[in-house]
Amino acid sequence: MVQSAPKLIDVNEFITQYGDNNNYELIDGELIEMEPTGPHEQVSSFTSRKLNVEIDRHNLPYFTPHRCLIKLLGTSTAFRPDVIVLDQTQLINEPLWQQEPVITSGKSIKLIAEVVSTNWQNDYARKVEDYALLGVPEYWIIDYLGLGGREYIGKTKQPTITICKLIEDEYQKQLFQDDAQLVSSLFPNLQLTAKQVLSAGGTVTI
Repeated sequence: MVQSAPKLIDVNEFITQYGDNNNYELIDGELIEMEPTGPHEQVSSFTSRKLNVEIDRHNLPYFTPHRCLIKLLGTSTAFRPDVIVLDQTQLINEPLWQQEPVITSGKSIKLIAEVVSTNWQNDYARKVEDYALLGVPEYWIIDYLGLGGREYIGKTKQPTITICKLIEDEYQKQLFQDDAQLVSSLFPNLQLTAKQVLSAGGTVTI
C-alpha cells in the first residue's frame, strides 16, 4: 500500500488554525504533533522557574511567555519552544506581537530551551541549524531521558544538557551531566546543576 504524502500548509494557515494549540509546530510545511509527557512538562516548568528567578534577581527586562511561536521568515516553519526567554525591549519591533504571540526576529530572543522527546533529531539537528541562522544567542537541549544519538551525547547515552552558545554564526556546544554546574552566558551567576534540571521529571535521583 502506498502512503500519500502529508498535506503541506503555509505558516499563516498554521498560525490561524493551530496558533493556540500547543500540541503542534510546523516544519517545512508539515504539521508536527508534539506529544509532551508529564515528566517532560515538569522539566520544562522547572527550567522556566529557575530562569525566572535569575531574571527577577537581576531585574532584567526579560520574561518567559507561557505560549509563543517562532516564525522563520521566508520558510514554512514555525517552532514552539518548550522554554523561551524574550527581551521586552525588542518587542516593539515585532510586527505580529500585538495581535498574537509570534516572534520573527532573533533579536527578541535571549535564550531557548528544548526538552528532548521522541523526535530528538529535530532538537539536536534541525533546530540547532535554524536557531543559529536566526541568531538565538543561547540554546539549551535538555535530554532528561538520554534519547539523543551517540554523536550528540556520547556512547554512554545518559541524561545530558547541551548548552549551545552562538559564536559568530555557529553554535559552540558544551555538555553537562550529573553534578556539573551549568554555564550560561546569559545568566553568568546561575547556580544550577545538570542533575537538578534532569531530575525534575523524576527520572534521576539526587
